Amino acid sequence: MAEQLRFDKKTVVITGAGGGLGRAYSLFFASRGANVVVNDLSRENAQKVVDEIKAMNGGRAVANTDSVTEGKKIIEQAMNEFGSVDILINNAGILRDKSFKSMTDKEWDIIHDVHVKGAYACTKAAWPIMRKQKFGRIINTASAAGIYGNFGQANYSAAKMGLVGFAKTLAREGAKYNIHANAIAPVAASQMTETVMPPEMLANLSPEMIVPLVAYLCHDQTETNGQVFEAGAGWYGKLRWERTKGHVFKTDSSFTPSAVKAKWDTINDFTDADHPENITDADYLGFLEKAKSMPTNESNDDVRFEGKTVLITGAGAGLGRSYAHVFAKGGANVVVNDMSKDNAEKVVKEIKDAGGKAVAVVESTLEGEKLVKAALDAFGSIHTIICNAGILRDKSFAAMTDAEWDAVYSTHLKGTYAVCKAAWPHFQKQKYGRIVTTSSAVGVHGNFGQANYSTAKSAIIGLTRTLAIEGKKYGILANILVPNAGTAMTAMVQAFSPDFVAPVVGYLGSEANQDTMGLYEVSAGWVASIRWQRTAGHAFPVNQKVTPEDIVGAWDKITRFDENATNPNSTAESLESIISNFGNEDEGASSSGGEDYTDPEDSELVAKAKKEAHSSGEYTYTERDIALYNLGIGATEKDLDLVFEGDENFQACPSYGVIPQFATSSGLSLDWLPNFSPMMLLHGEQYLSIKKQIPTSGTLVSESKLAEVLDKGKAAAVTTVTTTKDAATGDVVFENHSTVFIRQAGGFGGRKTGKDRGAATALNKPPSRKPDAVVEEKTLPQQAAIYRLSGDYNPLHVDPNFAKVGGFDQPILHGLCSFGISAKHIFRKYGAFSDIKVRFAGVLFPGETLVTEMWKEGDKVVFVTKCKERGTVVLSSAAATLAQ
Repeated sequence: MAEQLRFDKKTVVITGAGGGLGRAYSLFFASRGANVVVNDLSRENAQKVVDEIKAMNGGRAVANTDSVTEGKKIIEQAMNEFGSVDILINNAGILRDKSFKSMTDKEWDIIHDVHVKGAYACTKAAWPIMRKQKFGRIINTASAAGIYGNFGQANYSAAKMGLVGFAKTLAREGAKYNIHANAIAPVAASQMTETVMPPEMLANLSPEMIVPLVAYLCHDQTETNGQVFEAGAGWYGKLRWERTKGHVFKTDSSFTPSAVKAKWDTINDFTDADHPENITDADYLGFLEKAKSMPTNESNDDVRFEGKTVLITGAGAGLGRSYAHVFAKGGANVVVNDMSKDNAEKVVKEIKDAGGKAVAVVESTLEGEKLVKAALDAFGSIHTIICNAGILRDKSFAAMTDAEWDAVYSTHLKGTYAVCKAAWPHFQKQKYGRIVTTSSAVGVHGNFGQANYSTAKSAIIGLTRTLAIEGKKYGILANILVPNAGTAMTAMVQAFSPDFVAPVVGYLGSEANQDTMGLYEVSAGWVASIRWQRTAGHAFPVNQKVTPEDIVGAWDKITRFDENATNPNSTAESLESIISNFGNEDEGASSSGGEDYTDPEDSELVAKAKKEAHSSGEYTYTERDIALYNLGIGATEKDLDLVFEGDENFQACPSYGVIPQFATSSGLSLDWLPNFSPMMLLHGEQYLSIKKQIPTSGTLVSESKLAEVLDKGKAAAVTTVTTTKDAATGDVVFENHSTVFIRQAGGFGGRKTGKDRGAATALNKPPSRKPDAVVEEKTLPQQAAIYRLSGDYNPLHVDPNFAKVGGFDQPILHGLCSFGISAKHIFRKYGAFSDIKVRFAGVLFPGETLVTEMWKEGDKVVFVTKCKERGTVVLSSAAATLAQ
């Protein structure tokens, strides 16, 4: 057994520690010998945690109720009580979720004050102490919403991604003093996540599952520094950047937005990608030399901007000036914004002298409304914004002042927010907009002496990704630039001309560009695309208590980037590994329940229900019902074998097996559950096994039994098994396993984690390679209205008023309809299958496009089903076993 990691005589300051993750951290560190400062705005909650610690064997802790923005007070109390500060966990946080259009400046500001300025203030106060003692460990709490962006969380996404850049710079500045800083993106139940996650998810997301990773990263023997980790439900993984080889353009007059368009696929090709870790991990001089020897750039067609109005901030010199000239040359109306009146007017004159159209606006970017109004007053429209304005106040973190921090963070991030916010309603109304924001290699990788700048530039990445997600349905595309060029701000050599960056911005800001949420590094004619790469990680059983020592043992697997590494690009994709682990339980804790599904771990309530709750029913159908079902899952007049009973190959799609049993399994009584309400029921998973060829007409008899009932705390997870037989022969035709979650129905005791039921509970993780097959199908606006005629008459799928009660703006498509459409895709691509299993991960609205991504692994087809328009996952943990 590994030696226990101890924290004796170490003082740990934990913000937001009155509940959730913070409480879990506090109790753990105290149990391993540390002194703990429990910070929380709620005096009651903070003191309660302190009392819990003191009730341990001599635990030492003190409560603190100062705001994190007054970090100096928190650190002073730690020094007064315990004489040192060794570990700082920046955990405090709040939510103010709102669509970007509806978000107020106050809702933006308070998120950044708490998450970012609070983390800065606490770290700034602890920094000299850690430097003097030559030891420190810092954890910044990021989020998948920051890393990938998330709808309705522009403020939160920006703040959380900013904390990643902050950690990376702290790591670089602190290394020589043995101060290590890392960022984690945890998924855990807390007062904050309770407002955005359903109870059935929270039940599996114990805060205690995050603690072992944080504890390991904070130990004095751990060398990991400047890294980013995701964790939840017993799964742990590491992130890094992945960058394409890109393309080098000849840096002459042929380097235009049209030339960029011609090589766009090459720029975004991640074949043989590299993995930069530092701002110097690119051969900029080599690219510059290569650019000189490249042939004249190809261009397929001319990218133009006639009729488009482009607002460029910081356009009086450097990059902004070059951008202004590219857009003006292409026919755009250009709004030249700069704080220098002379510089702005000079650029306008240059454009007009060349026959272009431009106006100058001398305002701070914080006055976004004034900038946008100037564009509307001058040209009557606004179509593209290029957020380029910036300042530097470089200083080591120890010497940096609050004013220097605030000036840089506000100019870069708040200025970008303010301009985008002002333009947003106009973009939405016209259903068109292009946004290009400016990050930096410093924001991507961190850099010594630029904590303020790296935090702001990293935050811009999080903000822009969320704008891309929210804007896509309105034709608003948002991308991020990581430029390397000579400007007044960088004072770099003249060789790295801003003119070598401008064509890329021109393309990204054009109607020709149809990509969004991209991150592009540009320098000296070289253009490359950057994305996240994540290890396959390691998953412990959800019913196992994970310790820091377990993390040590699995560290190689947690951090190993191999052929199983993935590239998540959304919070939904990020959560797949975590959610897939919900069913991963320690086999040693399971016991066989037998054919009647009795289980010695069942509570008395569940045991009684299993004996009494049975349902049976008869289902008679004809060829008409088969054809109607097939039409309900998208078959057309071209699929004669599915819709025309006279076709010699007329047949049911194999997924039809969920239909004959539906009324029977749905009729199984669940009113024995505490607080049961059908309005609180969610369909979680479905498994269908096809035992014999499906008759195209006949009578079937189904019997449903309760197979498993799990107490998930605030929710119940109920699995029914339904056997469907041919009434004439007695042969089993189908077996269905259906799992539903019932919110607010937990707390009855008994089994908490499910048993392994083979293919019915398989995690079905997709391979790391590209899908072997992808099928897209746009559903009909009336798809749900057709599908319901096969027996699922829930008004949620047809009645707008009922849908609103369920929390949806419009009726949603049946989950089993999405299931059937993907099953049809597999059936058409690979042939018949003997079983199929899915997890319902998201909703699809009628009229949206369903995308089935398939990987053939032997006789198994693993698949993921997504909504094309919103980029969300609809079906996950899914696979079908091909028939022999």
